[in-house]
Amino acid sequence: MTHADRAEEPENSEQLAKHQRPDGVADATIEALGKLSEALEAAEVCRGHLYAFHRRSGTADLTLGEAVELLRKAGHDELAERIDTELVGRNVLQGRWTFQIVEEYDDEYWSKFRDLEREAREQLVGGRRHIYEAEMKERERTRGERRHTAVPDDSGPQGDGG
Repeated sequence: MTHADRAEEPENSEQLAKHQRPDGVADATIEALGKLSEALEAAEVCRGHLYAFHRRSGTADLTLGEAVELLRKAGHDELAERIDTELVGRNVLQGRWTFQIVEEYDDEYWSKFRDLEREAREQLVGGRRHIYEAEMKERERTRGERRHTAVPDDSGPQGDGG
């Protein structure tokens, strides 16, 4: 291994400090906050799926409208009218288009989830994020290895996506 493959460790980094456990915080608290963060991440993925559902449902409806027009041009007016009347613009759930589902999820669940997760971090660890993961990184990384530094250095990207 060459010297270039070894990295100097920062002695006192602001980036490192923002992920360090405050004095006196118990392992159980860090573990609980880590699990809370994991749960929020799962809710974020759900939110992403809802937005994908929203987008794809909208695309389906617009494409359906195009199909109706093509059916009309092909002389299938009765079928086109039935599809246009019964399906184009139809609610996907009782009284709701997908934008309403997304808005309700955002307003009634996701926002509250984010607020309470943030409140727990502020109350228990001064608002610091990902302490559990940062401590895991410290346990798992190989000190001195260029691609295992605690925080990014100021010299720019490390090259191969590391």
